[in-house]
Amino acid sequence: MAKVTVRFWAAAKAAAGVAEEPYDAATLADALTAIRERHPGELTRVLMRCSYLVDGDPVGTRPHETVRLAEGGTVEVLPPFAGG
Repeated sequence: MAKVTVRFWAAAKAAAGVAEEPYDAATLADALTAIRERHPGELTRVLMRCSYLVDGDPVGTRPHETVRLAEGGTVEVLPPFAGG
């Protein structure tokens, strides 16, 4: 189990009510489960539309249970952004 920092952006930040939080998780799937448990409601709905960066690398379409988290790593929660 790795200690990671989850950073919320835009609508995810508004729904979580915080900019970042620490989590203990081995995979991205584990972290997302913990986030949903801590923040039931609107954030759970926002997460369905988000993309993720793990230590700066896009997760893309990889299954979240296969994305390993490193000790001291960072998960960025990125809702869709408008504009360009």
